[in-house]
Amino acid sequence: MVDVGTSGVRSAVVRPDSSVEHVRYESVLPSSPAPGFVELDPVRLADAVLRVAREALAAGGPVEAVGIANQRATTIVWDRSTGEPVGPGIGWQDLRTVGTCLALQADGIRIAPNASATKLAMLLDMADPDRTRDLCFGTVDTWVAWTLSGGALHVTDATNAGVTGLLEPDASGWDDRVLGALRIPRGVLPEVVDSSGALGEASALDGSPVIAGLAGDQQASLVGQGCLRPGLAKATFGTGGMLDCCVGLERPGFSARGEHGTFPIVAWRRAGRLAWGVEALMLSAGACVEWMRDDLGTISSSADSDELAASCTNTGDVWFVPALLGLGTPVWDFGARGTLLGITRGTGRAEVARAVLEGVAHRGADLLEAAEADSGLVIPSLRVDGGMSANATFVHALADALGRPVEIAPVTEATTLGAAYLAGMAVGIWSSEDEVAAAWSPRELIEPKLGEARRAELRERWLEARERSMRAVPELSALDF
Repeated sequence: MVDVGTSGVRSAVVRPDSSVEHVRYESVLPSSPAPGFVELDPVRLADAVLRVAREALAAGGPVEAVGIANQRATTIVWDRSTGEPVGPGIGWQDLRTVGTCLALQADGIRIAPNASATKLAMLLDMADPDRTRDLCFGTVDTWVAWTLSGGALHVTDATNAGVTGLLEPDASGWDDRVLGALRIPRGVLPEVVDSSGALGEASALDGSPVIAGLAGDQQASLVGQGCLRPGLAKATFGTGGMLDCCVGLERPGFSARGEHGTFPIVAWRRAGRLAWGVEALMLSAGACVEWMRDDLGTISSSADSDELAASCTNTGDVWFVPALLGLGTPVWDFGARGTLLGITRGTGRAEVARAVLEGVAHRGADLLEAAEADSGLVIPSLRVDGGMSANATFVHALADALGRPVEIAPVTEATTLGAAYLAGMAVGIWSSEDEVAAAWSPRELIEPKLGEARRAELRERWLEARERSMRAVPELSALDF
């Protein structure tokens, strides 16, 4: 499996018993040449993909199929005949097209700056202003499939296409209105294919195994944690945090964003049939731990936050709101800012560390409550992966904030498992979504310890703190995508 994240590329061999072996990883960090700019080198990324995939295959191959998981909405444009990129890859975090997004609202077109659409238009304006060149657009899954197939495949799956800002709301095809507004020729767009299905040979790899699975990272994590039935949900706590809940075969009833701040997503597509979900986002999760480490210097490593926070039994009524980049679901206030409240002369490093972890946990509860409200489903427990899933203080705080069990994924990065399951279903290693769902076995189950009355009291205190973090930068708070 090939898994391209925001900071690097991972490859591994996944066995039919769901064990993950022969993991290879190479760091491929984005650059920020100017404030708000996030770029990556597509050639360097392709080279890293080939290296780690070949190394994993050499150690544990041969394999029956290849699955691809990827950071979503990052945008790459290249020449069809030469395969050469026409510019840098534009990262999903890049904000240089905010003005274009706001201008489109005047025409009734709402696209967030993290989506691919305006990034693609910008790259085309730079490399092909008169729209006469034969170019290819792709998100990272498309670029990886092109690389592994030696240029034979120009495809994206429905989970990735759905977050480009270019797809019809019902995922039936590309949206001609958006294409026209941004002068995007249909010819540059990839074919939208199933998330699970045989696509073509990975001819760049020994044995030319079939590429049979494609999915954006959050949907791959959803599948990897067995959330293939309505009401099953996972949260990934990395630099940011995303909660995804499977809602089934019916699309959520809202077109772009629900009343409680979640988004409809394609969870996966198999045999032409779509499964849907809702997604809730927090903009800062593990980034808050990195802030303590890199900027405050209160811990020497991210792992130290667990031990330090555990050295005190409570925060002493100190509250931290993790809004370093604003707030996402459910309130979507880009002008909110990180807030630390309740500090006294007795507040020490341990109390602050615990407040940071508990603040991220309460934001996790915000996401779950919003997903339940927008989907109309009850989420009985939450499955968790990502770097913060290894932090014991955090996951216990999360269970208490949720008031329900937390199931820790058996692997830190469930995206790898999800890509494997999607590819494996296509070639018969797993027969169906039901078999994949039945394969789920958490590494650990964390039960909440707080009584409901105490939990409700703390949630009320949390909401007061969250409100005080909002509208710190009124100009940004006024923005809405």
